[in-house]
Amino acid sequence: MKDESGMLAGKVMLITGASSGIGAAAARVAARHGATLVLMARRGARLQALADALRAEGAEVSWSAGDVSDAHDVRRTLDLTVERYGTLDAAFNNAGVATKPALLHETDDAQLDAVLDVNLRGVWLCMKYQVKAMLASGSGGAIVNNSSVAGLRATSAGPAYVAAKHAVLGLTKSAAAQYAEHGIRVNALATGLTRSEMSEAVFARDPGAEDRMRRRNPQGRVADPEEVAQAAAWLCSDLAGFVTGATLAVDGGAGAW
Repeated sequence: MKDESGMLAGKVMLITGASSGIGAAAARVAARHGATLVLMARRGARLQALADALRAEGAEVSWSAGDVSDAHDVRRTLDLTVERYGTLDAAFNNAGVATKPALLHETDDAQLDAVLDVNLRGVWLCMKYQVKAMLASGSGGAIVNNSSVAGLRATSAGPAYVAAKHAVLGLTKSAAAQYAEHGIRVNALATGLTRSEMSEAVFARDPGAEDRMRRRNPQGRVADPEEVAQAAAWLCSDLAGFVTGATLAVDGGAGAW
């Protein structure tokens, strides 16, 4: 496995939502940077295929099929990580779901619950058990939560999604303040439109959506998942050792105008 910089060498890193899109890209990038990986997502067959491909290139990879909104699944994955590798050094809480945009008064409770369960409760549960593992090791660690530009401002994504992503940023800041003295850094990414199965589903529902979004972006394009993954890898590395409680926008400048 080619090691681009070694900035994650020796680190055990957990990535959620790793079966596709940004999560799968994060696994590939982190492996190239030297990390030992634990991958989590609901689609076990895809995780296994990705893990096999990364192992073939020389990476050390384990995987755990599970739902981040299920405390049992999250706890089991963290137990596997610590039992197998002895510690957890870094985590990228990337798992998330999108919903069809809808007006607030037309959004049913089930849709709200589905978004909050994964995009907020899932991050909460992952952080809860990740922090416990890092505190037990006594050597600190780094956690990166994947929010969105929808966590910074209202977007066309709809109020349930926007509310959940705003909440992730508040959770990130609060945890960063609580655990800084223990050497645990907690940061967030505010990602813009990124090429993934999720974005492709949006484009399939609305054929004009991609063109409209491109025109609104200063760079006039959609992000490649690896561009987001590289930002997450840096925040998880010791190169970002004095960065905590921050939100890094990876959005092509969309939030600046």
